[in-house]
Amino acid sequence: MKKTGKLDWAFTGGRIPFESTGEEPMFNSHDKISVLNTSEDEAEIEIFIFYEDEAPVGTYEIKIKPRRLRKIRINDLIDPAAVRLERNYGCYIRSSVPVVIQFSQMNTGQKNNAIMGTLAFPAD
Repeated sequence: MKKTGKLDWAFTGGRIPFESTGEEPMFNSHDKISVLNTSEDEAEIEIFIFYEDEAPVGTYEIKIKPRRLRKIRINDLIDPAAVRLERNYGCYIRSSVPVVIQFSQMNTGQKNNAIMGTLAFPAD
């Protein structure tokens, strides 16, 4: 199977609200990335979180098996530091093999749920 994707990805517009009105854990407010690895090799990805008023936090290291999809909740990134709630952030992702990344948000801070998804920016 052909390798599809890029090695470097970025997105802006991250923000995880404190409040959630939905049932835990499925309907907690969260941001998430979906990583598609079509290659025959394991993808080793490094994630860096950027805030408006402090130095980037990272490296969060995650592996995706060959020819697999993995969904990663940004809320679950805690080592080396938990991603801050109610803070604007951006994210840079570097992979050892080409991957495709989608970014999505679920905001259940109000009774009406909102879900948004977009492709991250593939950097060359």
